[in-house]
Amino acid sequence: MPDIALSINGKPIRLTDERWAHISKEHAELTGWQSNVLEAIARPARILSGGEGELLAVRDVENGKWLVVVYREEEADGFVITAFLTRRIRSLDKRRQLWP
Repeated sequence: MPDIALSINGKPIRLTDERWAHISKEHAELTGWQSNVLEAIARPARILSGGEGELLAVRDVENGKWLVVVYREEEADGFVITAFLTRRIRSLDKRRQLWP
């Protein structure tokens, strides 16, 4: 059963077991951060536009470090694609900010 967070657009965003296994494997530093990933979707600091229609929920986790959750919204709901930690704020700042 997937975990679900409500996006700022009011859509339920699914974090499936398969996606969480991918995130934990590819970004081991996020092991144990499942609730933080869902929290970033529900209460982001900002939402950025991805390159292919996805959304990036960004939330700071410590001074100079951000959690980025990449997800897609569809008509009725959405799903998490991946998540990662970054210190590269300049790379994020190049993207179009959709919210706030």
